[in-house]
Amino acid sequence: MPNKLRWTLEKIQNGFERFKKEAGRFPTATEIDSCVYLPSSRQIQRRFIGGLPALRKQLKLDGPLDFTKGVYSSNRAKSINKRAHNLEREIYKYLVQRFGKMYVHREYFFTDDRRTRTDFFIYHRDGTFSVDIFYPKDRRNLSGCLNNKLRTYSNTIMLQYPVIFLMMNDNITEEEINGLLANKKQKLSSYQKVMTLRQFKNFCGNKKNVA
Repeated sequence: MPNKLRWTLEKIQNGFERFKKEAGRFPTATEIDSCVYLPSSRQIQRRFIGGLPALRKQLKLDGPLDFTKGVYSSNRAKSINKRAHNLEREIYKYLVQRFGKMYVHREYFFTDDRRTRTDFFIYHRDGTFSVDIFYPKDRRNLSGCLNNKLRTYSNTIMLQYPVIFLMMNDNITEEEINGLLANKKQKLSSYQKVMTLRQFKNFCGNKKNVA
């Protein structure tokens, strides 16, 4: 990690300008963290009172000061929700074709409190399994997504059933997933699997239908 004394205001500004030339806009906090010619967002937070919004204001950068608020945040949320809906629709269509509509439960709630839920719950001849779809934008985001999934699926009721964490970003390879899982401190349980779409279809292909 570069020493924080290296990061003068001028160098940080040059880094922001370089990113804009490459991407057509200034970076978000996550993009700053993955950028080799900028300090981490945490370093910026420690050094500048008010964090990234204050730094953006001091550098007089155009665009939003805070990417977590306003139109940018709203548009980003809409885009994520639309993608999630399309991915769920794609997987639902596949599961229905594979197992039959009556054996595929969409947005399945494990309890009446309607908080412990999974995207799909499937019945096959030898048992059941659930599917949780997610789309990490990169390898770093994949790790964070999995940590959230493991917290969500730590509920005793949800631990009764096998779960597939279906990773839908084709730009993240199976080798990258395996490498991340091998180095992960919090290990998945034996009945929790992370799969790409190809692996998932192979998995479903080996299951026998109820009927």
